[in-house]
Amino acid sequence: MAERNIIVIGCSVGGVEALQQIVGGLPEKFHASLFVVMHVAPQSTSFLPDILNRAGHLPASHARDGEAIRSGHIYVAPPDHHLLIEDGRMRIKRGPKENRHRPAVDPLFRSAARWHGRRVIGVVLTGSLDDGTAGLLSIKKRGGVAVVQDPEEALAAEMPRSAMETVAVDHVVPLAKMPGLLAELAVQQVSGNGAGGSSRLAKETQIAELDMDAIEDENRPGTPSQFACPDCGGVLWEMNGEEILRFRCRVGHAYTAESLSASQNDGVESALWAAMRALEEGASLARQLAKRAGERKQPRLVKRFEQSAKDKMEQAEVLRKLLLHGQEVPAQIVEE
Repeated sequence: MAERNIIVIGCSVGGVEALQQIVGGLPEKFHASLFVVMHVAPQSTSFLPDILNRAGHLPASHARDGEAIRSGHIYVAPPDHHLLIEDGRMRIKRGPKENRHRPAVDPLFRSAARWHGRRVIGVVLTGSLDDGTAGLLSIKKRGGVAVVQDPEEALAAEMPRSAMETVAVDHVVPLAKMPGLLAELAVQQVSGNGAGGSSRLAKETQIAELDMDAIEDENRPGTPSQFACPDCGGVLWEMNGEEILRFRCRVGHAYTAESLSASQNDGVESALWAAMRALEEGASLARQLAKRAGERKQPRLVKRFEQSAKDKMEQAEVLRKLLLHGQEVPAQIVEE
C-alpha cells in the first residue's frame, strides 16, 4: 500500500495568489511532494519559490534536473523548461512546447500519471485556455484523483472549466477548502504504485524529455491533419482515440484544438500587421514617386502615384481599425 503523496498543480493567470492561499493553509508536517507549473514568459525571472516560502511552512525551490524527490517540499518548474517526474527523481527539459507553453501543465501531469498512477493528485487552478485538461485526464485514467478550483471564484475560469467539461473530476472546491482537501487526500492508502502501462503515455513523456528516439519514431498515434504546426510549420497529426481533440507535429509540438485556434489567431494578427506595414511603405514610396514626377513635369504620373498612395493609405486605415477595434475587413481589401 502507498499514500497519495504526489500532488501536481497547474495554473496560469492568477496563479500566484491561488498558490499562496493553498500553500499558506498546508500543515508544517505534510507528507507529500508538490510539483507546480505556472505559465511564465521564457526570458522571465521566476520568484515564485521565494513567494511560496514566505506564504507557508513548506520549503519551495525551483526543481533541478536529476534531483531526488523529497516529501514535504514544493518544486516549481523553472522558466522555459518542462518539469517532469520519474520514479523518485525529476527531469528538467527544454522539450517541445505544448499548448504554446514551456513549462506546460500537461507534460507534468502526464509524467506523474505514467510513473505514479494512483498515488497522484492532479490540481487545476485558475488560468486561460485549456492547458492541464489532457494531463488531468491521464491522471484520472491511471487511477489518480482530479481536483479543480471552483471556476466561479477563479480569476481566469477557462482552465478549470475546461477540465470539468472533459474529465470526470472528483472534487471542485474553492481555494479556502483546497488545503484541507489535499491534506485529507494525501493520507489515503492506495494499492500499488501504478507505474508503467500506456505506451502512448510513455512516448509522449519521452517527447517532452526531447528523447530523439521517440521524436523520430515513425509509428505515430494519429492521422495527418490539414493543419500546419504554428511553431515549426510541419504537419500536425490528430491524436486518435482521445476524449479531447489534440494535435502533435513531427518534432513534438502539441496543441489542443483550443490552443491551436489561439495560435492561428495570433498568426492572423501578425499577418495583418505585416500587411498594414507593407501598405504604408507602399504609400510612402508612391508619394516619393509622385514628388519626383512633379519635378520632371509629368502630371499624368503625379496623378497616378498620388492616387496609388491614397488607395494604400485607405486600405492601411481599414486594417488599423480592424486591429484596434475588431472591425470587419471589406472583401475587396482581402481580395487585393
